[in-house]
Amino acid sequence: MAEEGSKRDSIKMNMKGCQTNNGFVQNEDIPELDLDPGSSEHILGPEEPNAKNIQPYAGMPKEVLFQFSGQARYRVPREILFWLVVVSVLVLIGATIAIIAISPKCLDWWQAGPMYQIYPRSFKDSDKDGNGDLKGIQDKLDYITTLNIKTIWITSFYKSSLRDFRYGVEDFREIDPIFGTMEDFENLLAAIHDKGLKLIIDFIPNHTSDKHAWFQLSRTRTGKYTDYYIWHDCAHENGITTPPNNWEIMQFWLTKGVDGFSFNAVKFLLEAMHLRNEIQVNASQIPDTVTRYSELYHDFTTTQEGMHDLVRSFRQTMDKYSREPGRYRFLGTEAYAESIDRTMRYYGLSFIQEADFPFNNYFTTLDTLSGNTVYEVITAWMENMPEGKWPNWMTGGPDITRLTSRLGNQYVNIMNMLLFTLPGTPITYYGEEIGMGNILATNLNESYDVNTLLSKSPMQWDNSSNAGFSEGNHTWLPTSSDYHTVNVDVQKTQPTSALKLYQALSLLHANELLLSRGWFCLLRNDSRVLVYTRELDGIDRVFIVVLNFGESTLLNLQEMISGLPVRLSIKLSTNSASTGSQVDTRGIFLERGEGVLLEHKMKNLLHRQTAFRDRCFISSRACYSSALDILYSSC
Repeated sequence: MAEEGSKRDSIKMNMKGCQTNNGFVQNEDIPELDLDPGSSEHILGPEEPNAKNIQPYAGMPKEVLFQFSGQARYRVPREILFWLVVVSVLVLIGATIAIIAISPKCLDWWQAGPMYQIYPRSFKDSDKDGNGDLKGIQDKLDYITTLNIKTIWITSFYKSSLRDFRYGVEDFREIDPIFGTMEDFENLLAAIHDKGLKLIIDFIPNHTSDKHAWFQLSRTRTGKYTDYYIWHDCAHENGITTPPNNWEIMQFWLTKGVDGFSFNAVKFLLEAMHLRNEIQVNASQIPDTVTRYSELYHDFTTTQEGMHDLVRSFRQTMDKYSREPGRYRFLGTEAYAESIDRTMRYYGLSFIQEADFPFNNYFTTLDTLSGNTVYEVITAWMENMPEGKWPNWMTGGPDITRLTSRLGNQYVNIMNMLLFTLPGTPITYYGEEIGMGNILATNLNESYDVNTLLSKSPMQWDNSSNAGFSEGNHTWLPTSSDYHTVNVDVQKTQPTSALKLYQALSLLHANELLLSRGWFCLLRNDSRVLVYTRELDGIDRVFIVVLNFGESTLLNLQEMISGLPVRLSIKLSTNSASTGSQVDTRGIFLERGEGVLLEHKMKNLLHRQTAFRDRCFISSRACYSSALDILYSSC
């Protein structure tokens, strides 16, 4: 009983001051306080000191906490911190909105780096049958990444009856067995995306109107017109008839995950309904002797009214698959041998988009090079391109004589330097990075137009049998005779090789705003040289690019740019021994096919100067703030 009474006394003592210790041990008794805020007076007990003398302590109850929190010395700092947080949040929101408002549109993936075009039958053979395939491309993705490529462009791999696998497509939803299976394609696509790359593929939508006379005769299986078209029965399911068409085909591959298409031969989409004969270029030529495509004007079979409406409909389909962030779907058009004004129409109108860009093959039409001819190709595109659109440049392709065979080995490096220092997207056909040429038109086993095969020889990987392209006993086309020295394995260890320069140029392009976003300003062009700058508002340095396409020359840069220092550093040169050295700007000596990229500090940029205003171009205007390290558009 005594023990129980002791416990009750202990409880009473603990309750006396309404204190909760919560595990904290006090060194002295805490006096009882009157916590009634409505009390007008309070009689202190003999052992109760004034509350003003009490300091906050750990574990105090909320009633005591509220008493202290109301005091000015605690309330004011708390309110100051609260409003500082509110103001800071508002400032951050305002700054974010302002930055978004003034920032230029970010470059999309198809603008941010080079494209690499692969003819799949000639890139890498994985199963020893002498034909390149999809698994072979996947095996070489690591190599492609060393080129700083952003987009892989694979030409047609659809099931086809033609040896060339370009236009004679039998089924757009099937992989031709020579390249592998649909599973091989899906694995390749996944591997490409895993490496942060994008994939575009060829698409050939060529067809005519269903009202065309040939179409009507073919549909009724009339005579020779029966096979003018490939016929496919409609699908019938649940009472609904679904006709086969290009949009289904597009959706099939977009659903697979491809990032875009190169639309081939778009100018042939429609033909005139009257079926008149094409007009001869030479009116006096005997009609029976007209056998070449170039001997006729093709006003009735190309770029017909309504053709651009079809391209716009393709764009609309692509846009439906571009709504997911980071998954924009690219549309490029191939319409070669068109006039520049017709080519520009593929960009669409300011309010109706068609292609992201029509592929620019005008450099591939040059059989000789000079500063003047190169300048004419550049300015023809830049002056006619609609405002806000994006250019591109290429020097080769599957149906084009390779650069080295067309122009000479000495122009490999200078043309790569040109492509990577112009505004826009550079496009490389496989093998151009090492300077591959055409094979000779002898001993070809293919029963196809020989002239279309010469630029499609197997990729030259090393100096082993079949240039490392295949471990089989034969290859579908012979390898070039120079593969012992012109191959990837040799050039990746040579500091002076074309491959090493290509890698340096592509890396510089990826890391320099001057090249990816800057102005292009022409300084000089003549029968030998082309000189231009790349510059950007907010950056007080410029790149001066000097390219010599003619005989050896001595060039005085100080006559072109006032205030230029006597000596400038060479950032990159087609002659690797010169990279990093300095040149005398009063007399730069360049051999044929030699180019240099110089770096110079300059505050008064050329595009701001009246004398150069008409000779400067920009694709996507932006300015750089070094203080904030951001781009903005209100220059």
